[in-house]
Order: sequence, then C-alpha cells, then structure tokens
Amino acid sequence: MYIGVFVSILSTIIFFRKHNRDEPITNWPIIGMLPSVLQNLSNIHYLTTEALKHYGGTLMFKGPWFTNTNFILTSDPMNVHHITSKNFGNYGKGSNFNEIFEVLGGGIINSDDLHAWKQERTMLHSLLKRESFKIFLQKTIQKKLENCLIPFLDHASKAGAEVDLQDAFQRFTFDNACCMAFGYDPNCLPNKFSTKLSHFAYQKALIVLEDVAFHRHITPRCLWKLQEWLQIGKEKKFKEAIEAFDKFLFERIASKREEQSRCNNHTKKEDDNTHSDLIRVLMEEGAEKGKIMDDKYLRDTAFTLVSAGSGTVSAGLSWFFWLVSTHPDVEAKIFQEIKDNCVNQDGDWIASSVEEFGKLVYLHGAICEALRLFPSIPFDHKCAIKSDILPSGHHVSPNTMILYSLYSMGRMEQIWGDDYLDFKPERWISERGNIIHIPSYKFIAFNAGPRSCLGKDVTLIEMKMVAVALLWRFHMQVVEGHPITPRLSMILAMEHGLKVKVTERCT
Repeated sequence: MYIGVFVSILSTIIFFRKHNRDEPITNWPIIGMLPSVLQNLSNIHYLTTEALKHYGGTLMFKGPWFTNTNFILTSDPMNVHHITSKNFGNYGKGSNFNEIFEVLGGGIINSDDLHAWKQERTMLHSLLKRESFKIFLQKTIQKKLENCLIPFLDHASKAGAEVDLQDAFQRFTFDNACCMAFGYDPNCLPNKFSTKLSHFAYQKALIVLEDVAFHRHITPRCLWKLQEWLQIGKEKKFKEAIEAFDKFLFERIASKREEQSRCNNHTKKEDDNTHSDLIRVLMEEGAEKGKIMDDKYLRDTAFTLVSAGSGTVSAGLSWFFWLVSTHPDVEAKIFQEIKDNCVNQDGDWIASSVEEFGKLVYLHGAICEALRLFPSIPFDHKCAIKSDILPSGHHVSPNTMILYSLYSMGRMEQIWGDDYLDFKPERWISERGNIIHIPSYKFIAFNAGPRSCLGKDVTLIEMKMVAVALLWRFHMQVVEGHPITPRLSMILAMEHGLKVKVTERCT
C-alpha cells in the first residue's frame, strides 16, 4: 500500500515537472508554488519579475494547502492604480500585515483605522511641509556632511583604503533620522576627529527587523509563529532586535520629556523661522491642545520616522552611486550640472537651498532612474475588505492579500519601453529640459494614492545634497570582483555592501 502511494506521488510530481518546464513558477500538488520560491530565494526579485511577465502582469500565487498563503501578485499599473487610488476604501493593510509588522505598533504605516490614519497623516504632513522644517532638515544634513561623511571619505581617499559605502550611508542616514526625530545625534558615523567605526546595537537592530519582516512573508505563518513561541532562529533575533531598539527609543523619549519639563517656563513658542526635532514639536503641540502624548504613541511615531528616514534613503543612495560609478557618461553629465549650478567662482561647493535643487534636472532624472530600477521598498501589499474585480479581470475575494512588486514594475517593457533595463536619466527630461512627470502608479518608488510616501520630498532633498557634495569632491570606483546582489529584506539594500575605492577629484 505504501509503495503504491509513493509511486502515485512520484508519478504526479514527474507529470507536473514535465508539463511545467516553461513555467517560471510551478504549482505543485499539495505544496503549491512555495518550492519554486525557496529554490530561487536568493534571486527572488528576478523570479517574481519573470513570472509576472510570463503571466501578463498578474498571477494567483498558491501556497501549501491549509497554510492560508494564497495571494494575488501583480505589476499591472492599472491594478495598482485601482487598489491604491480608485478603490482605495476597499483595500486596507489587513491582519497579516499587522502581525508581520508588529514592530510598527500603532504608527501611521500600520494603521487600518481610516479616521485615525487620516488625522495622523494630516498632522505629520503639516509638520514636514513647514518651511522651518525644510531649513532645519537642510542644516542637519549639511552639518552631518561637512563634519562626518566628507571627512570620512577624504581620509579613505588619502589612505587608499577600501570602504563600504553602503555601511557609511546607513550610519549617515540613521544619524540624520535621529536628529530630525529627536534632535539627538548618536554619531554612528564618526565626526572628523575620529575615523573608527563603532558597533551600535540599536542601529544594526533595524536591519535585523527588516530582514525578519521579509522572511515572515515567505514562511508559512504556523512555522514562524512556532519559532516565535520557541524563541529560536530568526524570531529570536527579531525579539532581541526589538528590545535593543525599543530601549534606545524609550531612552530618547524620556530625555525629551526631561528637556520639555526643564524648558517649559523658559522656551518661547516656535515661530516660522525656527524649528526643532519632530518629537518635541509633537509633544509641545499636544500639550497646547490638552492632548497627552503617551510613551507608546511617541515610540510608534518615532520608530516610523527613524526607520523610514534611514534604511530607505541609504539603500537609494547606495544603488544610485553604484549605477553612477558604472556609467561614466552619466557621472560626467551630473558633474557638469553641479559645476554649472552649485559651485562658485573659486571652485568651492555652495550649500544650495532646497529651491535651488530644481535646477539640477539631470541629477533628478538619475535619482529617479536609480529608484525605478532599485526601489528602496521592493514590494508592498494590501488586503481586500469586500469582493472586487481588478482591471486585469482577476476576481478578488474578501480577505485576499494583493502583493504588488515595485521592483518588477520598474522592469516592465509596456511601462518603460524596450530600453527598460537601461540606466537612462534622459527618460525623465523633456525636449525643453524640464522634468517629466510620470504617474505614481507607474513610477511606484514612493507608492501611490492616499498612502503615498510622506517623506518623498525629504528623501529627494537628502539624496540630492549627498550626491552634489560627494560627486563634486570624489570619484567612487567599485572594487573589482565585488558582488552586487539585493539583500533578502524589506529594504532593497545590497547583500554584501558596496565596497569602493575613493579618489579625490582634481577640480
């Protein structure tokens, strides 16, 4: 009897193998498509892109039986426009999202209560749009550039040392995010008086949290829940990372409360020309309205601000500098644009204002190209509340998860043309030399619809300031033979970092 069962199963597997050789993802009996994912895990984004091309932009992913891991996968811009904008009210985060991203707490990214979410978004949008915040942002980034990142790379160039540029960017953006959130610089990237890179548990904890969140997407819930209960494997690391990062956040919140208590009777109310960190502003405005900002709320908000303002920006910078360093013609054009707009007659770099970055059209196009090909968040998902029909014709049942691949959308010929794999800043520039606007549901790097990224302007400002400052002073050459592959994480960082040789430009 057992031999007969074994032969039947083996015959079925051989049959499916034979008849599905041309399928990018094979749907096996009982175990579904999971083996194809696990077999190609190291190249998951390529597999996803090829599968979506094969199935016309949308497919139903089948997980193992009884694991509740079926979902719709799409790169169709009309589907994305439908779920993020046109029928926005029918697509929330869902219980799976909240479980996977429990670390976000009740922050704006995790919120499924539309009323609370709208209030929170309106408040944060108001803070980030203030002219005083833009000035504060620019001064914060400029200070970190001049005191830390530029001296760090200058030392490396003089010493002839190889540096991990991605690690430097991760430290730089983490410090900036903490300055903007708390007015506190943890100095993960040392200042000009020190060149030693120290280990900071809370900064590295973020990377662990991003990695585990990714693996929770591809691991059946029952398995990662078992790991969580037994406190083994990645779930053990996840818990340790949360504890390390929460310790850091609550220490900073306690410090802000002490500062607020100490200064209540001495600090004047901010006017339009001054700005302090976002957590302090939230606490002060809450106090004025009689609203108590408890530690849990401040922790969740701070986590969102720091995590969104560090890993995503550092990943974007890393891919941008890799692409520019491997395309000398693009580097030369950016350098000339910087020379024409951001350098004075003595050849010194001028710290441009936010408005002046509008002149750097080619740089803007290059950054958009980098984010098109390597979006900092490679995929996102929604959950249907009621049944629906997508523009592609696919039926969506209630509680069905829809995952859309931002990575794949940047590699679709029907969206970007037959040169879709080329790093081509010119595709963003009109014949008149103006920036071409491409709808967010096609250029999805900052998401689309009402939940589009609040930090888009902040990200672009920081990336442009870093690009101008570094490309004017240094040339980055990727170390020969250094592997460049995406990391298996919620943030599309580089698995092995970005090892470069830095040389000072003769300007």
